[in-house]
Amino acid sequence: MVARALRIMETLDSSRRGLNISEISRKLGIPKSSTHVIILTLEELDYVNKAPSTRRYSLGLKAYGLGQRMMKSFSMAEVARPVMQKLVDGTDLTSHLAVLDKGQAVCIQKVEPPSLIQFDTRIGRRMDLHCSGVGKIILAHSGDDLLQDFLSKKVFIRHTRKTISSSQALERETMKIRRQRYALDDQEEELEVRCVAVPVFNRLHEFSGALSVTGTTGQIPISRIKSLVKVLKQSSSDIFDVPIL
Repeated sequence: MVARALRIMETLDSSRRGLNISEISRKLGIPKSSTHVIILTLEELDYVNKAPSTRRYSLGLKAYGLGQRMMKSFSMAEVARPVMQKLVDGTDLTSHLAVLDKGQAVCIQKVEPPSLIQFDTRIGRRMDLHCSGVGKIILAHSGDDLLQDFLSKKVFIRHTRKTISSSQALERETMKIRRQRYALDDQEEELEVRCVAVPVFNRLHEFSGALSVTGTTGQIPISRIKSLVKVLKQSSSDIFDVPIL
């Protein structure tokens, strides 16, 4: 059923004038009765619209909205790359840019320095919100609904002995992050690795994602965090050319 629904949406996306149920059924080889049920469901969810005069269906604004949000992420990744390259050149640390997707942080851009130390991360990698620097930023800035839903889990996966594993501790950490506007992953996802992250806001001052630098505990001693936060906040503001908050 899901595969058929996606095929129908793809077919409607390629049609300028729209298609009626019979045309969709013939094009895709799906029984007319099944096509009708799927179309009605998509219409009820506002993913397709029907023109009353022709009874033809076309994609609704909700479907296009999904694509627009994804394109914004891709666009931000491209805009951010030169800023991230400058950040990496100045810190000799690996930089990641991440956004929220299905309850996790997803890396949409990565820039590495020419170093022998490499991290097993990649564009498309998913990270838990409670133990990664970018994840904590996303959790702190994506709204109270997401936060409360996440905290309702009560217990969280421990990746290392330093991982925050209770909802009470994570809530305190999140409030702290909101106040200071940066997050620290201090060996919480992987031992001997630290990550410092800050939020990225667009020109409308809407939260768009999380920018970070990652290194070993030797590369990022506690004494260096304050200076890295300052550089990260400047880089974050440079992505969309907005004032530092």
